[in-house]
Order: sequence, then C-alpha cells, then structure tokens
Amino acid sequence: MVMALGGVFILLGLATLLWGRHEEKSYYDAIATRPDVREYLNHFPYRPEPSGLKVGGWIAISLGLLVIAIGGLLWLWG
Repeated sequence: MVMALGGVFILLGLATLLWGRHEEKSYYDAIATRPDVREYLNHFPYRPEPSGLKVGGWIAISLGLLVIAIGGLLWLWG
C-alpha cells in the first residue's frame, strides 16, 4: 500500500511537470503573437509560474521515490 502511494506521487509529479511545460509554452506563444508585450513586462493578468509547477513536480517525484524506498524496506523487513 505504501509503495502504491509512492507510485501515485510519481504520477502526480509527472503530470505537474507536463502541465508546467504546457503553461510555459502557451505563455511564450501568447507573447510572440501579441503586438505589445505588456503582459510579459507587467505579469498582468497573473498566471501560475511554470517554473513553480516544474519544481512542484520534481518535489512530488522525489517524495514518491522516497516513499517507494521506505515501502520496499518495510516489505523486506516484515
């Protein structure tokens, strides 16, 4: 059960990484198609920062790997 929870964290981390990559691409594509770059300079309207999503994904993946390792140790120990 613990190892399954680690797998869920890894899947959520991968989904968050992909979401961050998609947000970054759409943000820069939106800037490239506009004649003015006010959104880029003022950051208005506010959008979730893609780098924050990516960091959150890496944290979830590392936490998932740690939980899987702990689950494996408990499985071997028990």
